Amino acid sequence: MNNVASFSEKKREKQLTYERKLLRNLSIDELKKSVLQHIKTVGVGMFGDDGVEEACFDIAIEAYLNGGEYSRFVLYGETLEMISNRCGEDRVHFMNTLYNFWLYWDYGQKLIEEKSTYAACEQFINEWWRRGFQQGEQRYKLRLH
Repeated sequence: MNNVASFSEKKREKQLTYERKLLRNLSIDELKKSVLQHIKTVGVGMFGDDGVEEACFDIAIEAYLNGGEYSRFVLYGETLEMISNRCGEDRVHFMNTLYNFWLYWDYGQKLIEEKSTYAACEQFINEWWRRGFQQGEQRYKLRLH
């Protein structure tokens, strides 16, 4: 007799396979350059800490994968603006996570300015979401999904 597989397991397997394929196009060197470009002005004395850099990497990768995931809506004729509005809550969550992380590391030191930090986090997340979206869109258009 055959085993019965649940749809949630199959869906999760398919999602993980897609994420692995999407991550093949991600360059760690580009990620490091982007972190330095967007976030170096935020953390004055604490940027040398590896934990801070890794946290930025983690959130950038999550935003990248989220953008790749939402790129499937291009197949249904939605524009970038419509898709961007659709996942607005996710991007705001990533921005707030990164922003609160920076505030946590700066607690009591007052080394960072809050407005410029949030703006840098917003630009950083939007850039990596857009990159993931573009890679996912390209994969869908080439039928590589």
